[in-house]
Amino acid sequence: MAMEDVAGASSSSSMAAAASDPSHGWQTVSYPKRNRKHQPQPPRAAAPDLALQANGKAGVFDAVEKRSQERHRALQQQLAARAADLDDARIAAAAGYSDDEDSDEAAAPRQEGEPKKPKKPKVKKPKVTVTEAAALIDAENLAAHLIDISGSYENQQDIQLMRFADYFGRAFVTVSAAQFPWAKMFKESPVSKMVDIPLCHIPEPVIKTAGDWISQRSSGALGDFVLWCIDSIMSELSGPAAGTKGSKKVVQQSPRAQVAIFVVLAMTLRRKPEVLINIMPKIMGNNKYLGQEKLPIIVWVIAQASQGDLVTGMFCWAHSLFPTLCAKSSGNPQARDFALQLLERILSVPKARSILLNGAVRKGERLVPPASFDLFMRATFPVSSARVKATERFEAAYPTVKELALAGPPGSKTVKQASQQLLPLCAKAIQENNAELTREAVDVFIWCLTQNTESYKQWVSKSILKILKPVLLS
Repeated sequence: MAMEDVAGASSSSSMAAAASDPSHGWQTVSYPKRNRKHQPQPPRAAAPDLALQANGKAGVFDAVEKRSQERHRALQQQLAARAADLDDARIAAAAGYSDDEDSDEAAAPRQEGEPKKPKKPKVKKPKVTVTEAAALIDAENLAAHLIDISGSYENQQDIQLMRFADYFGRAFVTVSAAQFPWAKMFKESPVSKMVDIPLCHIPEPVIKTAGDWISQRSSGALGDFVLWCIDSIMSELSGPAAGTKGSKKVVQQSPRAQVAIFVVLAMTLRRKPEVLINIMPKIMGNNKYLGQEKLPIIVWVIAQASQGDLVTGMFCWAHSLFPTLCAKSSGNPQARDFALQLLERILSVPKARSILLNGAVRKGERLVPPASFDLFMRATFPVSSARVKATERFEAAYPTVKELALAGPPGSKTVKQASQQLLPLCAKAIQENNAELTREAVDVFIWCLTQNTESYKQWVSKSILKILKPVLLS
């Protein structure tokens, strides 16, 4: 009994102690090392504010940064505005001269039950010729326009030239395609008449005002402008010239390239003809500019440059046009005819011979390069069975072309270079079975030897007598 009382007393005392202890007798075990790792680090001292130390207040560089952002924003806006202006100018110059003569307005859909409205009689617009439209162009008004665009687009000559073309586009917007069928005229007209189209209609004061302004533009900007004009004309030429089968209306070409583009292109080439020399390799080396239907345009372009400078026209003919069209004896007769017409046009200019001889060498390049002269010599002296109608025309021009090919002070650097390049060409021609060509080639061959002693020694070592023996025995 005593033990039970003791146990009961002990149990009751422990229960009382547990009731008074909030942890109910449980103990918390802690690990000092682990708790030490998770203790928050004391905050580091912040880096000193240099701006605050310098001036005693924050944000000292805010104004500088703000001005930098404003300058960057202004530059972006300027570039965007320039790009937009150039696009607008090209659109206006290339597509802004629409002809409403044959356009039909889209009719609004008719509501059900609404009576059909009678068609209004179509008012026939008066026909305006190129001459009539050109007569309305005022030189003073053009001069004011050129001053305005030069100031508005300073240092942006590409946009200036587009606005220049746009002015003439508006001047000829009333001229219909029927009044200027340039593709037909170029195809059917000889070069002697083609060269004056369409500047023969433009008043002389207008041409002078435009020419003076063009002369102040850079060659690079003018070169791009000339290519743009040629591309515009070519795109019109390759576009649809007629409507689809069964349609009543013929789709006419837009007048934008029919008058205005031809006018500004002709004035540019006549005032700054040397621009064409730099872009002719691009033109003759690109198939998009070549083709029988496009040849009259290229001939017209070179003819315009020759009107401004005869030497430039001859240079483009001898270096680009003639070698491309007449590289083969069996070339296209029509292409050969165009090339000869242009040459005859150049040589028919008063004092053409003296003008061309004075420019026989241009910046180290010969006006008639040896390779072109070799082609011309072969076309002039074909075998008897290969003679054609054009042979007589080659014979008539040959003396002048030969004189230009061999021109220069005896013993000069350019003459020595020409003789070195002509010697192998003549040696090859001598050995062909063509008596007339052989005699002419021997004459040029001997001239080459007399102009360059080094070439003489070189060809003597190659047994020159073996080459000339057939000629000497004949």
